[in-house]
Amino acid sequence: MRLRDLAAQLGCELAGDGEIEITGVAGLEQAGPGEITFLANPKYAPKVKHTRAGAILTGEPVRDPPIASVLSANPYLDFARALALFYQPPRPAPGIHPMACIAPTARIGENASVGPFAAVGEGVVIGRNAVLHPHVVIYEGAGIGDDFLAHSHAVVREYCHIGHRVVLQNGVVIGGDGFGFAKRADGSHYKIVQSGKTVIEDDVEVQSLTSVDRATVGETRVKRGAKIDSLVQVGHACVVGEDNIICAQTGLAGSSILEKNVLLAGQVGISGHLTIHDDVVVYAQSGIGGDIPKGARYSGSPAFPAHEWLRAITAFPKLPELLQTVRELKKKVEQLEKTTRE
Repeated sequence: MRLRDLAAQLGCELAGDGEIEITGVAGLEQAGPGEITFLANPKYAPKVKHTRAGAILTGEPVRDPPIASVLSANPYLDFARALALFYQPPRPAPGIHPMACIAPTARIGENASVGPFAAVGEGVVIGRNAVLHPHVVIYEGAGIGDDFLAHSHAVVREYCHIGHRVVLQNGVVIGGDGFGFAKRADGSHYKIVQSGKTVIEDDVEVQSLTSVDRATVGETRVKRGAKIDSLVQVGHACVVGEDNIICAQTGLAGSSILEKNVLLAGQVGISGHLTIHDDVVVYAQSGIGGDIPKGARYSGSPAFPAHEWLRAITAFPKLPELLQTVRELKKKVEQLEKTTRE
């Protein structure tokens, strides 16, 4: 594809030679003469001098050294769009493999692809263009929308609902039992039946080995556009809001409510029965034990406002020195008081 045509498809301005033939997309350090690279973070600008790329996606023309530039208001987004023009993951051919197990009462929409050893239970409804890779399991009574993509060993449990354009990566479990037990008088545990369901709305992606538990009663819900990373636990009766980003190894205890545009960095722990309001950012390895107001930035465990946490963590390594200073001052005060009494 000529660089001029690529810029046109992306709706971007071109600065430089538009006749360069582009065969792919690569990083600054890996790109070759026939590839386009990108610069989204200014801290990587020094690396541009050493790139061998034929062109670059960037916010401003690169003149030192000169390189053909595709000018974008959002280089990272247009990098993703360009990448999609050159690479599409393989899609299995439509059809149901003879070694798949499809219940007689299940309904699967047109243009579906169901791989070997996939299992679809009684009463399941799946929309158009679904792809079920080998060993995907859909339990009885589940309802799934159009353009569903489930990779191997993904599981959708009984009576769960999934919207359109949902992607489940390998090993995801939607609607597994919530962790609920009542203690008997003798100290043993009685399992509480998890009678609720899990609802996944449109345009959600869930990465590998993540669990979104069903509710004890009612529902667990992941709202439109949320993206959940690998190795995340979403407990029973949680609500994950629109366009949330939840990074790896995060855990949400039961009845946690996340409103719109919340970002939880890696290894965040949420204690449950609390609300994190719109536009909150929680930094990595934070422990959240209470509600967080709209637009706040929190860090630490237990977490508190990030600007205060930065001051606290800066002081933390100095605590031994400060303690020694306090002890010395205390001795001087005691000596002064003794001298004054005498």
